[in-house]
Amino acid sequence: MHRPRVLVVKTKKFLGIKIAGVLGVVGLLTTLGSTAGAIASGQPGKTSEWQHAIAKLRLPSKGCFTATYPNVAWKKTPCRPAPKHPYPPVNGHRPQVVGNGTDYSAEVTGHLTSVTGTFDSVSPGLTETGQRNGSGPQVANTYSLQINAKPFTGSLCSGSPNPGCRDWQQFVYSSTYDEVFIQYWLLRFNTTCPGGWNTFMFPMSTDIYCYRNSTSAALTGGIPPVSSLGGITFTGNANSGGNDSVVMTTATGHATATAADSVLHLASGWTGVEFTVVGDCCGTQANFGGGTTLKVRTTVHNGTTNAPTCVIEGFTGETNNLNLVSTPAIGTGVAPAIVSEQTSSAGTPSCASGDAHGDTHVDTEHDLSTYDFQGYGDFVDATTGPNFIVEARQVSGAPSWPNAAVNSGIATHIGKSNVAVCLAPPNSAGGPLARLFINHKIVSLPPGARKNLADGGDVSLDRSGSVYLIRGATGNSVRAQVNVASPDYIDVSVGLARWPETVHGLLANAGSDPTALATRGGTVIRAPFAFNTFYGKYGDSWRVPIKGSLLSDCGEKVLSGNPANLMYAGNLDPKLAEAAKATCERAGVKAPALLDACTVDVAVLGTKAAAQVYLNLPPTIVWNMITLPPFNSAVPKT
Repeated sequence: MHRPRVLVVKTKKFLGIKIAGVLGVVGLLTTLGSTAGAIASGQPGKTSEWQHAIAKLRLPSKGCFTATYPNVAWKKTPCRPAPKHPYPPVNGHRPQVVGNGTDYSAEVTGHLTSVTGTFDSVSPGLTETGQRNGSGPQVANTYSLQINAKPFTGSLCSGSPNPGCRDWQQFVYSSTYDEVFIQYWLLRFNTTCPGGWNTFMFPMSTDIYCYRNSTSAALTGGIPPVSSLGGITFTGNANSGGNDSVVMTTATGHATATAADSVLHLASGWTGVEFTVVGDCCGTQANFGGGTTLKVRTTVHNGTTNAPTCVIEGFTGETNNLNLVSTPAIGTGVAPAIVSEQTSSAGTPSCASGDAHGDTHVDTEHDLSTYDFQGYGDFVDATTGPNFIVEARQVSGAPSWPNAAVNSGIATHIGKSNVAVCLAPPNSAGGPLARLFINHKIVSLPPGARKNLADGGDVSLDRSGSVYLIRGATGNSVRAQVNVASPDYIDVSVGLARWPETVHGLLANAGSDPTALATRGGTVIRAPFAFNTFYGKYGDSWRVPIKGSLLSDCGEKVLSGNPANLMYAGNLDPKLAEAAKATCERAGVKAPALLDACTVDVAVLGTKAAAQVYLNLPPTIVWNMITLPPFNSAVPKT
């Protein structure tokens, strides 16, 4: 598992931020119903109104403050020097676990003024360990909470010779020191750091980074164990012409905050954000116990009620040992948010995904609609532009099932790399289920292994030896699952690094209309689809000429054509359909659209396992039907 480590930290004398004079208790003193005794007796939910109120209460000045339930008031308290440790930015190859670039972030139009991170839920009995101060043994409840701004162009980089220099700001809670503070960075400053800034360099790199801290404020009430994360709110604020601040509250009725001069003028450049729980400094990892699930909510405020854009992108170099689960929920309203899950189980992160599975059923991006596509040949499944193209080779099920088709190969141009997964030839019994090609060269990848691509992406094979995951440096992904059946086939899932996103191909709807599809030329057709129009005008428009196909590595003879009839459950032999339907129902498939497709898959492919894919699809998905009359014939074209 990749984990960035800190090798060189050159520390200059830190010039502390000047603090304004002493201020007494400020704010409205309000009692919110519950008593402190109720909190002590185990009723933390009683404090939620107080947490909301105190987090919204403006800090009266620069400095450090605390508050205690039930009083909605900030009390000035002495500031501390923040920990002298860096919480460095992303570096090196992106891991599959959360952190060091792998995360869900939220982007907005305009500029963010405030972001709040919370946990909708955490696993019962949650445990975690991590290293303190970047080294040493694993210690329980050692973690950091971070709200990380997307790096932006700021005025302080004007002193850098590097045009790629960027400002970066973090709002941090350190459990090691039990305090909150702000850390400021000049990324790849590449010359002597300004006075009062610390110098940082990654191993084997000549790039120079600069960082400094605000003062820090201590959290009273003791270090919150990770089991209490569900009762924590963590907020970062950026104020144009004023002070930036970080505020933390706990369900046990404690709050702390620090406000400091806006060193980087974040308010004028804050467009994206990551909220996360990771290791406490220095590129370390927070290690959660097995069976962990965290539901993470990032609430954004930019003066609108618009939903944020989901982006697979993170900014901190710290990590945790959990996996992102696709696909996050994105909400609008007075508190627009992105809500995602992190789990101990394997996952394939995407802001939106589309699938082509079985023989062949298409679920469009973001699960807007589902339809059958039984054409055979090479097709564009999805593309967002020249740097991300996914193609599938569909082969006819003839002679047994001439009106059905399955995927025999999946290929992608992702970033600067070409990757193809092709079913092994029929005469290769005892060998691998599929062949892997990277940039037109066959590659042997053992189960459980991963190979990095030159442009920052990677290809991995799960321990079963049946699921290939292809990831690009920007977060786009292709998941190819090889299935043993009669015939063997490949299920493909295409994950997008952003949503909303403009995507074209068989896995895309025309705009946001779930009943509409678009040809390569932009002609829109709407369900129910006339058979001839669907396979002629629409399907043929997404065919890929053999000479230009990304699937040329697969090497098999390619037949291009269309089915002669529909392939729904009603087109099967009644007894076969009845038995297959019963299998799907026992697996838990109920929605009519999914049940029909599942019935066809189980019958045609001859495996009960074909039903499992339908358990992860929403029952509300729109079923786009195809209607007769069909073509007069389906003559294969070589």
